[in-house]
Amino acid sequence: MRRQRLRKTLLGISFFLFQYFLIIHLLLSPVLIVYGAAHGVIQGSFVVYGLIFLSSLFLGRAFCGWVCPGAGLQELCCLAVKKKAANRKFYRLKYIVLGIWSFAILYAVIQAGGYHHFDFFFAMDKSSPTRNGIMFFGVLVLIVPAAFIWGKWATCHYVCWIAPLMIMGTKIKERAFWPSLRLRTQPDRCAACGVCDDHCPMSLEVSTMVRSGRMDDPECILCGTCVDMCPVDSIRFSFRAR
Repeated sequence: MRRQRLRKTLLGISFFLFQYFLIIHLLLSPVLIVYGAAHGVIQGSFVVYGLIFLSSLFLGRAFCGWVCPGAGLQELCCLAVKKKAANRKFYRLKYIVLGIWSFAILYAVIQAGGYHHFDFFFAMDKSSPTRNGIMFFGVLVLIVPAAFIWGKWATCHYVCWIAPLMIMGTKIKERAFWPSLRLRTQPDRCAACGVCDDHCPMSLEVSTMVRSGRMDDPECILCGTCVDMCPVDSIRFSFRAR
């Protein structure tokens, strides 16, 4: 449980930084990527999103479970929300959201005649406390009602545009067979108690995954809750090739 306290502390710090430091808002803003593209500029948000994707090639969706500011807010919602976001047929919506942002970026950069130069802090000086306050309030509106209406971590499941990037990186690493962070299981040790299912923040049927011997569900954020809650230690972290 010490690991889970550490994870939740990191998420809390991440959400705090997102709330009080405007630069965090800007570096995670897809709006600035579009704005930069419209001026032919590769700017900071573009770089950050690229680094997030690169991290998934070795760490899967650990960013979602350990670092993401939005995850920090969703973790707070879990204190009041117990309902599972288990309607998997709507999980594809987030790919549509990513597609819309990707089209906007592509259209903007084509109109600008391509990328011409790099400026990490491009347009960040045009921000204001009011504008960033609106952005922060928008994040609250996006995450909190969704959790109460559709269940735990609903925003991550249904509309987060970062999640598909992480999933694509995770699938690449699974097919590349290079060493990476993953979950491993010993199915013969599973007691079928259902504790992992009850505590999984992503509402996954972890016990089914354990019995199948495959722990590579694309919605898994490698938070390690199942690892720490399993009473018979049938699940563990591993950093190795598949």
